[in-house]
Amino acid sequence: METCLMKCSLGSALFRALKPPSLKLPNSIRCSSMAIHTGGGRCAKRAYDALLLDAGGTLLQLAKPVEEIYATIGSKYGLSATSAEIKQGFRRAFAAPWPEKLRYQGDGRPFWKLVVSEATGCADGDYFEEVYEYYAKGDAWHLPDGAYETITLLKDAGVKIAVVSNFDTRLRKLLKDLNVLDLFDAVIISSEVGYEKPDIKIFKAALDKVNVEACKAIHVGDDQQADKVGANAIGIDCWLWGIDVKAFSDIGNRILISEP
Repeated sequence: METCLMKCSLGSALFRALKPPSLKLPNSIRCSSMAIHTGGGRCAKRAYDALLLDAGGTLLQLAKPVEEIYATIGSKYGLSATSAEIKQGFRRAFAAPWPEKLRYQGDGRPFWKLVVSEATGCADGDYFEEVYEYYAKGDAWHLPDGAYETITLLKDAGVKIAVVSNFDTRLRKLLKDLNVLDLFDAVIISSEVGYEKPDIKIFKAALDKVNVEACKAIHVGDDQQADKVGANAIGIDCWLWGIDVKAFSDIGNRILISEP
């Protein structure tokens, strides 16, 4: 997949009491279109008006390595491939060209059935269904440390937040299971809009939803081609997860810039 189960439903007031010290904007926030004023006479500049987030591999991280899950479930179906073999097979299958316009259509079953079969050498339908349903539950995923707090802080500062993901229709349920669905101003999923990153149309759909110009938005994702090339093509800046930013606190500190 594109790769703290922080299952909480904190309100803004409670969050202000809990927000991590690495986000350098203490006290309550009130924002204008250009600047945010914080307590004690301090001010912070908002570098962007919208944050677009990739899902798998950025906002959603696997709770356990995919090869470990495939192997564990597969043992019930006579699967003999090792975790190392499955890992190689998964990468090979996931990177292979897909003959259709979209990899993820509807629930994505045709695509994922091919991936599981190619990665493991097992075409058992019951095996596939168990693997597929495993990844349809929030317990299979977790948020990066500080994700909930940073997103809430940015929303308090007036930043629009959207998910822009190449994913199937399971994504909304996953976000709901992790108690973050209601944090987003928009959730743009390739299987719903009919475009996949790096197609600029999926980014345009997100910009239209949050009503923010491309030059005032930042996208964060983990794929050079799908995320960075795609976002840049429409004029959106992009930070690669794990390279340009390595924690959600980095994202928060780069969008809300403290001023003396």
